[in-house]
Amino acid sequence: MTETHQDNLFAHPLGTVPSFVFDKAVVDVFPDMIRRSVPGYETILAHCGELASRYVQAGSHCYDLGCSLGASTLAMRSRIEDHHNTKIIAVDNSAAMLNKCATMLASVPSTVSTELLNQDICDSKIENASMVVMNFTLQFIPMAQRVPLLEKIYAGLNPGGCLVISEKLHFEPPSLNTLLSDLHHQFKRAQGYSDLEISQKRDSIENVLIPETLDAHIQRLRACGFQSASPWFQCFNFCSLVAIKES
Repeated sequence: MTETHQDNLFAHPLGTVPSFVFDKAVVDVFPDMIRRSVPGYETILAHCGELASRYVQAGSHCYDLGCSLGASTLAMRSRIEDHHNTKIIAVDNSAAMLNKCATMLASVPSTVSTELLNQDICDSKIENASMVVMNFTLQFIPMAQRVPLLEKIYAGLNPGGCLVISEKLHFEPPSLNTLLSDLHHQFKRAQGYSDLEISQKRDSIENVLIPETLDAHIQRLRACGFQSASPWFQCFNFCSLVAIKES
């Protein structure tokens, strides 16, 4: 694996905090950042592999949309080595992310064909898909583009295929949202982040990451055609859902 660094991007007072972007500075610390920021991340990845072993069809495509450094691609790849003519297509709009992703994937040999695409996932073609993964990706997509994206994914999924969406959630009433946010911040403190880092990261990502309620996610998935859609994992205000395109 390539060398990774500790996330200290927000460790010192920044004055005006810039909006969060997936640039080279973030890429260099991303594995540490997501491990210490997202409770249950390793569990979600492991079960992406488990779902791949159940739902990926021979001769089909698997999509990792918003692939970052390819963790979900690696999880899927590790469980579908025996699926003939299956291809994983990993997409990200950050060239810095994708460049390091290529290095990460090359460090773990596989017989599964993998294609990396540097593009906006809203412009990606989805076809002959048996599995689509969006781990902490949809929350960065403009609200007006979320329905068209999910409709495209549903249309491109083969019958019996699955979609995995992992997201940070918003809760109602506000008191519940405050509680779960506080529990998440307590988790981050336990991982070594200071109150300054937590505060500045929150300011940086505000209006860049737009969370929604679990009900909003479920209702939209069903409106886009998924008859079966349910959360399968939640820790604090982070959740992963699976939606199945019925045969």
